[in-house]
Amino acid sequence: MKNSLLTTLILGLLLSSTIFGQNTETPEQKANRMQWFADAKLGIFIHWGIYSVNGIDESWSFYNGYISYEDYMKQLDGFTAKSYNPDHWAELIKESGARYAVLTSKHHDGVALWDTKYSDLNVMKKTPAGRDLISPFVKELRRNDLKVGLYFSQLDWSHTDYPHFTKKTDRYKNDSTRWDSFLQFRHDQIMELCKKFKPNLFWFDGDWDYSAEKWQSKEMSEEIKKCDPKVILNSRINGYGDYGTPEQGVPITKPNDKYWELCMTMNDSWGYQPNDNNYKTPNQVIRIFADVIGMGGNLLLDIGPKPDGTIPEEQINILEELGEWTKKHNDAIFGTVAGLPSGYFNGPSTLSKDSTMLYLYMDYKPTGPIVVKGLRNKVNRIWVEGNGTKLDWDIKMKAYWSSVPGLLYINVPDDVLDKNVTVIAILLDGVIDLYKTE
Repeated sequence: MKNSLLTTLILGLLLSSTIFGQNTETPEQKANRMQWFADAKLGIFIHWGIYSVNGIDESWSFYNGYISYEDYMKQLDGFTAKSYNPDHWAELIKESGARYAVLTSKHHDGVALWDTKYSDLNVMKKTPAGRDLISPFVKELRRNDLKVGLYFSQLDWSHTDYPHFTKKTDRYKNDSTRWDSFLQFRHDQIMELCKKFKPNLFWFDGDWDYSAEKWQSKEMSEEIKKCDPKVILNSRINGYGDYGTPEQGVPITKPNDKYWELCMTMNDSWGYQPNDNNYKTPNQVIRIFADVIGMGGNLLLDIGPKPDGTIPEEQINILEELGEWTKKHNDAIFGTVAGLPSGYFNGPSTLSKDSTMLYLYMDYKPTGPIVVKGLRNKVNRIWVEGNGTKLDWDIKMKAYWSSVPGLLYINVPDDVLDKNVTVIAILLDGVIDLYKTE
């Protein structure tokens, strides 16, 4: 009888949690849901919209008064997508080594890339493109075994029920009826995306104007999880997401977020701007990528297609060179975790999931043997990743009477150095064991 009452009570509690939308996900369940993201390491961000027609800042150019709203919207007439080839896009992304891509379904200007039934401001109805641009891309991503991410701006500077219009102009203040109307519009478009495209990841933006309570961020995140319990959300819904999103600046030290992703442009612009030629070199991109994965994060590297759908040659070149490097160093990148803490090695590093393989990243030509400090483990073997050349090593400064481990010196000949970043693989005799002074 007591067991029956206990079972009834437990079932009742579980049911009430479901009814009232409480998050009952355990840490283990979240870890399982986030695993593909943690393993992916590299994603491609795609900012594509009418702003590519004039090659100006996406949405911000009219909001900040650099151009009138009317002139900004004239770009609708030049957005043709006539050379749009989602198959080519997906192949390029896969060749880069990326495991997922995030496409701007709608930026702050409110122009949707799909045939949304909740607004006429979409590329199907308002541009020469005349069709849904998301569906074929989603199809090609999945055909290439790539995860699907959709960027969505919560705010919408074109919607008449969103309070802010430009930096200097507000439509209204403290009108709860219009605000509720906008929240319903936002909800409807997000649910439309969730049901129509079933993205693996939602990349939200534009939460800065209001609090989580005003945005109803908690309720929105729970509604999305009801639509798809496996979906991953970034943190830009007032923190009610799954991972952090630092932007443009590489963290100096490992962020506090367990899961995080640096989003970064190839030049200085998110969308296509032909006058912005300040591109990072493939070498610089690869070195930044090494820093990011060495701290356990992902890199979301942006491209900005032209209004006809073609990708600039400079961006293609970076993707191709990045792909050559990721393919060569596959084992040291994908499915790894953060490597050594600062001070143990002069450069980034990663570890295999079981922590028995250590990978060292060198973006320099050493003047002598490289050194690893504080490693208690016995070393079984050392080689050049992607090359296979076995390397000689030696241990110095190991006193038999001291618990402090010696210095591991590794000889790396010039002829095995990679033109971008060299990766050294170290097979340990077990789970990595580091000496720490406390």
